[in-house]
Amino acid sequence: MRRVLALCAVAGIASSAFAVPASAAAGYYVIRWDNTGICQVWNEDLRYKPLQWGVSTYKVVSKPLPTFTAASDLQIKLRGERRCTL
Repeated sequence: MRRVLALCAVAGIASSAFAVPASAAAGYYVIRWDNTGICQVWNEDLRYKPLQWGVSTYKVVSKPLPTFTAASDLQIKLRGERRCTL
């Protein structure tokens, strides 16, 4: 019983060690919607990209940023510079 418990503990620690680098590599971008001028923080790890249809298209307006907070700060800065409407 102790061996099984120890094995489970080791497996849990090993799996968490692999999970940390994957999330640390996540990139965030600021995208700007052309039809409204609204800027949005977008996570690179999301499975699907934002839907573009008709006049609703977007452009990436930032380089990859390491954290959501950094991307949000840039979004606020762009809004202050009037490069984004919201």
